[in-house]
Amino acid sequence: MAQKETLSSLTHGNFAKELSIADGKMPPNAVDFERLVIGTFLIDKKGLDHSIDLLTPEVFYDPRHQVIFATILKLYEGNQPVDLMTIIQNLKKEDKLSQAGGDHYIIDLTMGVSSSAHIEYHVRVILEKYILRSLINVSANVIDSSYKESTDVFELLDKAEQSFFEITNGTIKKGFDTANSLVKQAIDTIKSLKDKEGLSGVPSGFRDVDKETGGWQNSDLIIIAARPAMGKTAFLLSMARNIAVGHKVPMALFSLEMASVQLITRMIASETRISSEKLRKGTLDDEEWQRLFSNVSELENAPLYIDETPSLSIFDFRAKCRRLVMQHGVRIIMVDYLQLMTAGSSGGKGVGNREQEISMISRSLKAIAKELNVPVIALSQLSRSVEARPGKRPQLSDLRESGAIEQDADIVSFIFRPEYYKITVWDNDEEGQETSTENQAELIIAKHRNGATADVRLSFLKHFAKFADIEAAFEGAGGGYPSNFGEPSGFDKIKTTIQPGAAFDLPDSSKLSGSSMNDFDDDDDFPF
Repeated sequence: MAQKETLSSLTHGNFAKELSIADGKMPPNAVDFERLVIGTFLIDKKGLDHSIDLLTPEVFYDPRHQVIFATILKLYEGNQPVDLMTIIQNLKKEDKLSQAGGDHYIIDLTMGVSSSAHIEYHVRVILEKYILRSLINVSANVIDSSYKESTDVFELLDKAEQSFFEITNGTIKKGFDTANSLVKQAIDTIKSLKDKEGLSGVPSGFRDVDKETGGWQNSDLIIIAARPAMGKTAFLLSMARNIAVGHKVPMALFSLEMASVQLITRMIASETRISSEKLRKGTLDDEEWQRLFSNVSELENAPLYIDETPSLSIFDFRAKCRRLVMQHGVRIIMVDYLQLMTAGSSGGKGVGNREQEISMISRSLKAIAKELNVPVIALSQLSRSVEARPGKRPQLSDLRESGAIEQDADIVSFIFRPEYYKITVWDNDEEGQETSTENQAELIIAKHRNGATADVRLSFLKHFAKFADIEAAFEGAGGGYPSNFGEPSGFDKIKTTIQPGAAFDLPDSSKLSGSSMNDFDDDDDFPF
């Protein structure tokens, strides 16, 4: 029985088939149904149109059927007729007719087909058998790897979970895409944007930011970096509010620095425009109590999942993200912040020096975004070199501890508040203009892999730790998305739906270790 040299894939190869044969068992298959399905495709275009998107050549157990279906798929994607004669002709041209069983075998496939009435059921049976074979492949390779002394247990767990995730989501069958299919996908995407005003991704809730980015795109890694006291967490929370409350998009927020309750308190302050200091002390007047009751229900019912695990390893992060996407349909993931993550396996040590560790974390975040097909937004620190520069504007070279962050990210942006540095007038206005920097910030899009760079002005309400579109800064209680001031509700309506362990089984808070935030100089002088 052949042994695997690497863990590059637990789902491919003939290992499971060899194991099954060695055990005297035949791998699950439905060859009779495969014959019916391929025969139907050859004589009934309606059946082909209904089911071809569900199948790939690898789904078929019989190698002959794999060859025949690959030819059917090629002709179908090329908008060419699919019938008995065209299939045989193409197989002859590619010298694959003998691999397909010969012309007599292909003709025989059509003899037992009367209609495509039950094609969907037949396809489902084939898919179920394929899934069973895939599960056997994964399990057999896990067993084989578990006996090896050199196997890293956490790497094996990660590979196994990824393989099961792929089976669950149907991505295991994906190998490569043809230019033809990719062009069709691109055109379909462009058509779908016609009625979305160019917004193809998850909206940030900031009009001018979305205008530049088209929304946060699936599989993108977005880095938002800043020096301490610029308001990194405030920006992330303002955006989280816009996404989860304003657009009802399910999202996850991993807070490695602040406790979940602290984050929610800051979001309540932003939502109600009641200062965080008053909320912490409970010194609210009657009007503020009324405002709190009226506004908190929207935040309470938002599809927002928060995890506050300190020093989160990339291994645990990946596992939690997979479960969030599968169980809750999460469409965007945020991390506060990158430098507080660890690259080692759960319970293990870091990898190499600090720069190598940050590089591995950065690569892993990009890989997770691509695997789950969701945007991943990570906050990051900037080095002190910003402070020595006239004008204090951050640059890509200021990214702290690793140039790999810039390389891996699809978008790198910086938060810049010149008011903090006692700079009273913007230095990048058009000639002759002198715009005050008071209560304003800038999101500097310094790298945009699929678009142009830009500087986007935003309003910053520091007493509420809130970012908003400039023209919407003083409208409603929720920035660009005014909250609903409906009938007041009592405290009994405030359910604990947004809790540290809402999405995960976390340890008791009394047993959590302190944040490694003490190792860094972050937003210590930020008011909230």
